[in-house]
Amino acid sequence: MSTATPERDRRYGVPEPTRGSWPGLSSPPTSRVRARIAHRLFLSAARHLNLRVTMPDGTVHGGGGPDSPVMRILAPEDFFARLGVDGKIGFGESYMAGDWVTRDSIDGLAGVLSAFASRMATLIPPRLQGFRRWYDPRQPLEEENTVDGARQNIRRHYDLSNELFALFLDESMTYSSAWFEGEESLERAQLRKIDGVLDLARVGPESHVLEIGTGWGALAIRAARERGARVTSLTISAEQKALAEERVRAAGVDDRVQVVMRDYREARGEYDAVISVEMIEAVGERYWPDYFAALDRLLAPGGRIGLQAIVMPHDRMIASRHSYTWVHKYIFPGGLLPSIPAIEQQLAAHTNLRIAERRDLGLDYAATLREWRRRFVANQEQVLALGFDETFLRMWEFYLAYCEAGFRVRYLSVTQLGLARNH
Repeated sequence: MSTATPERDRRYGVPEPTRGSWPGLSSPPTSRVRARIAHRLFLSAARHLNLRVTMPDGTVHGGGGPDSPVMRILAPEDFFARLGVDGKIGFGESYMAGDWVTRDSIDGLAGVLSAFASRMATLIPPRLQGFRRWYDPRQPLEEENTVDGARQNIRRHYDLSNELFALFLDESMTYSSAWFEGEESLERAQLRKIDGVLDLARVGPESHVLEIGTGWGALAIRAARERGARVTSLTISAEQKALAEERVRAAGVDDRVQVVMRDYREARGEYDAVISVEMIEAVGERYWPDYFAALDRLLAPGGRIGLQAIVMPHDRMIASRHSYTWVHKYIFPGGLLPSIPAIEQQLAAHTNLRIAERRDLGLDYAATLREWRRRFVANQEQVLALGFDETFLRMWEFYLAYCEAGFRVRYLSVTQLGLARNH
């Protein structure tokens, strides 16, 4: 058990994770050697980061000034034990367990994580990077995105609770990057994003659109109501299907929109336009050929594809593509972010498609995530009322801030691609 839990609870009110609900979090791993190594490497890396790290004895580390983000380590023994044994997974778990906290402001956690994300590729000394393949855990075989495995992976995230997502998403229930122009509402920015990807796919009156990844129906509703399109939308989330169909009926477009429980690999037919918004991230590298071949197979002659994808630099994708991370373990099992070169390689190898248009929205995703996190934090009591606990609150706040940090420092980006057939 943590030797610092009473002090942590008394000073900051961070409850200890429930042993039965969060196995492993209430009892940090034990490895004095790894903990000492992690302690040394962490403080060495902190010297080069724009943040301050404070310890319970009052000592301060890091390369930031008085106005820089502050990371308060409350239980150093537990923190360095988790970091030493479980690496990046342990770093996230230590926040879930309350081993460290940040300033009480909406930007505190995102600021700390941005400092780390800005030096992600160089935090570990080059001489130690070669040990990564032995140190980093590999993705479990049971999280492979087979047809059955993909349904299980999606269920772990998207079937948590429609009410949970409604507490932090905008009125359109859109769970992907918005596209902002000036000071405007999140909903208006989300509708602009939807219009942007519909434009890339050339969706107009009487277009028959295939949407791969329904979400909660916002794109299908807009395509049908505003453009007069017919939409067949595929999902493998039972919770999303139920609410999407309810929303389609409420919008009065159930005669033009059909929501189908079907994997993209099982889809048949030809469509004037195919659209997939931030779904490729859940496909997995092994199944990219199947995914892109399906896009090509399902697109009618002369049709266009609108694809929105979170992407990362190609060298970072290659370096991390086999790693099992905190995000895989707790948020998105089985996923992998592609790079633009990886997408181009897949198109060339498995399709007759090419990238005809491209629009990048990276910083817009940082703004989107910040607004989601603000709403989530503001509605914590309602989240608890749904049956989730305090550890879940910290896990999801960390997830949203972690992603925001990646986009803030441009370690990640999001792109809208218009795909067309080669001449």
